[in-house]
Amino acid sequence: ELENQLTAKSKTLDELKQSLASNGTAEQTPEAQSLRIAELCEMKDSIVNQVAQLKTSMESILKQWRAYDEIYAEVSLMTTRYLYCIDQCKPSGEEASLEALKKQVKTLQ
Repeated sequence: ELENQLTAKSKTLDELKQSLASNGTAEQTPEAQSLRIAELCEMKDSIVNQVAQLKTSMESILKQWRAYDEIYAEVSLMTTRYLYCIDQCKPSGEEASLEALKKQVKTLQ
């Protein structure tokens, strides 16, 4: 099995050497190198622009999430208050007596 892996790696290495040799001879001219450098610079500029756009977009999204978090906290607090009030206003027995209601009013005051 190791021999098979070694043979496969050797073939891959030979293919890479041939590929490098053919690319190396084709791009030895200064004009070809100059074109390749210009191409790489354009790609870099494009990536820089994409990163800037992504940064702007992410800042906007982050601002929206902050607003959501603030509003969510307010709604959560109000909900908790309302649930507490509803819980405090429940009659203590099946039938609400006048005395029980007066006691609850005093408690709430």
